[in-house]
Amino acid sequence: MTTRKTYTAEFKREAVRLSQQSDRSVVQIAEELGVSDHTLYKWRKQAEELGDLAFPGNGHVALTAEQRENQRLRKEPRAS
Repeated sequence: MTTRKTYTAEFKREAVRLSQQSDRSVVQIAEELGVSDHTLYKWRKQAEELGDLAFPGNGHVALTAEQRENQRLRKEPRAS
């Protein structure tokens, strides 16, 4: 049985920064960091879509205030 590697949010942010600012390819950066290029592309997409909310840790997605409110309202019982 294999175990999954976990990476810190700081590592992911730095990897994304390197891949965006370097003149080297994403594949080269990923290889140097010891991650797959698919993983690095996924991190880049998450960073682009979520900005500062990307990589919250522990597999939980950080929610915006609006998303938290929507989640709270969905959990409340509905009045008939």
